[in-house]
Amino acid sequence: MFTGIVQHVGTVDAVGHVDFGARIVIGTRGWTHVPKAGESIAVSGCCLTVCANEDAPDQAGRLAFDVIRQTLSVTALGDLAPGHEVNLEHAVTPETMLGGHVVQGHVDGVGIVRDVIRDETEWRVRVEAPADLMDQIVEKGSIAVDGVSLTLASVDDEAFEVALIPTTLERTTLSRAEPGTRVNLETDYIAKTVVNWLRRHGAAK
Repeated sequence: MFTGIVQHVGTVDAVGHVDFGARIVIGTRGWTHVPKAGESIAVSGCCLTVCANEDAPDQAGRLAFDVIRQTLSVTALGDLAPGHEVNLEHAVTPETMLGGHVVQGHVDGVGIVRDVIRDETEWRVRVEAPADLMDQIVEKGSIAVDGVSLTLASVDDEAFEVALIPTTLERTTLSRAEPGTRVNLETDYIAKTVVNWLRRHGAAK
């Protein structure tokens, strides 16, 4: 489990295509957390398992993740290439401050950035979400966008907007989002559970 509070921005060092999918190597230089093999890390909102920690004097802070084809096809991880930046968060512990919201790292769908509104008063990003997720996206509710816990500023039938504060722009990849950018979306767990129950049982009441 995660909280959507990004701890570090890493850089993709390599993407190797293999039979099962891909091995993605991410440089984590400067991150104070040093994950061990087998540890769960949210990589731009996707819960992945560290398969190797390649720390060495000449390549400090390199984590390798094996990603299957299905994950590549249903998330934006398939878009990654060397040089791309990713948001990183380690799994919560009993001592972790729950500053965001409950994030599982299970991506529900891929959204597309449709507009970025920047002026001297605010920075808003408009994201078109898959139609089957819109019932779970509620104004003033929570959503994880590329692993970042955000409050929904506005919602209509096809898209939602989030307002980004300077700290989010400084500490995550969302400041680089432009129209056409694909982003991983995870809706709020409680909203998802309620909508799922109503879809299955609500009509029978």
